This record gives sequence, C-alpha cells and structure tokens, in this order.
Amino acid sequence: MKFLILNGPNINLIGDREPEVYGKVDYNTLIEIIKKECNKLNIEYEIFQSNSEGELIDKIHECKNFDLIIANLGAYTHTSIAIRDAILGVNVPVIEVHLSNIFKREKFRHKSLISDIAVGIITGFGHYSYILAINAGYNHLISS
Repeated sequence: MKFLILNGPNINLIGDREPEVYGKVDYNTLIEIIKKECNKLNIEYEIFQSNSEGELIDKIHECKNFDLIIANLGAYTHTSIAIRDAILGVNVPVIEVHLSNIFKREKFRHKSLISDIAVGIITGFGHYSYILAINAGYNHLISS
C-alpha cells in the first residue's frame, strides 16, 4: 500500500501561521506524525508540499503507482479546476484533508472543487486530520 500525502500552499507555515486556526504543530512535526502513522500501518508513503499549482499538478500526474492520495490543497481546494482535472486524470482515490473546519470559516471556503470526487473529507481536527485520513485510507483500501 502506497500513499501520496500532498500538501498545497502555505501548509509549510503551520505552527506559525494563524495558530488559533491551524494549530501549534509546525510542519516538521506534522511530517514526523505522518511518517509514524504510516509506518505503524506498514504503508509506503511520499510527502510532497508545494506553493505552486503547477508543481502540485505535476506530482499528481506522477502518482499512478500510488494507491491513494491524501490531499490538503489549501486555498487551491476552493479555486483549482486544473488540480481537480489532474486528480480525475490519474484515477487514484483521494481523501480531502483540512486542518481547520472549513465550514466554520469564510463562506468562500465552504465550497470544495474536489469533495465530490473524493472518497471522503476530513476537516477540523488539526494535525489529527492526517492521522484520521491515513487510517480511513488504509481501511478504505483493505475493504475495497
């Protein structure tokens, strides 16, 4: 089982950026949490973060050997038809993840361009959203 953990713009700033919204766990600690959870479940993984829409699309195009994508696309969740099309193009299941509860935030964040093509959405649990997504992805794949 192999997962791509895909992080979009400004995710690298967590811990410093609006900790009341995104939590106090910094990006390096988040990476360690992700690695630990994947290792516990014997999941191979690659973690990729970019602030560039094109780089995220290129990474999605390369993921045909992955069994699942866990995607926190940041603001691109709400704006990028191109990322949506890339996900549809590779035919790899995706779980949408958000650190904050997007439905408790500004109205423009309530609309996701990938939620209707995602296996599921996990939102609002801070860094624990990733742990939930890894476990949900694992269970989704073993039950498919």
